[in-house]
Amino acid sequence: MLEHVEKVLIDEETLQNRVKELGRQITEDYRGKDLVIICILKGAILFTSDLVKEIKLPLAIDFMAVSSYGRSTKSSGVVRILKDLDEEIEGRDVLIVEDIVDSGLTLNYLLENLRSRKPASIKICCCLDKPERRKVPVKVDYVGFNIPDEFVIGYGLDYAEKYRNLPFIGVLSKEAYQE
Repeated sequence: MLEHVEKVLIDEETLQNRVKELGRQITEDYRGKDLVIICILKGAILFTSDLVKEIKLPLAIDFMAVSSYGRSTKSSGVVRILKDLDEEIEGRDVLIVEDIVDSGLTLNYLLENLRSRKPASIKICCCLDKPERRKVPVKVDYVGFNIPDEFVIGYGLDYAEKYRNLPFIGVLSKEAYQE
């Protein structure tokens, strides 16, 4: 598996330190609020799991699964909801937790969908951000790391459902997705 990692972009210790910082900031910002964390599956599951352990508040966790990539390294721009929320979010403070924001197309679609459900507030937290890839403007409130425009794997991020279990963020070698 490691033979498909061109380089380690963010090591495990650096990831965990940043998650702790984000958890402290979110704890302060949401103190006294009715917080619902929405984890966007599958990619954000490891990040969300680590993040909620660092948020020192009562909170609810729900999940959505969306697809815009399939087996490609580029987003198709067509977003499909594969799993919707189980909880009602009307009147609640929502924090969407994403693995990576690049074009903004998927997140823009999700924001419109969730805003129609009348939450008290809605903010975004992402582990990784590629602002230079934006096709639509999306405000990300909490960013783990800004990264260059490379295809990354690990810490929940995959290529063709593989590599999610790497404890770091790595760049996928071009040979891996040309096979």
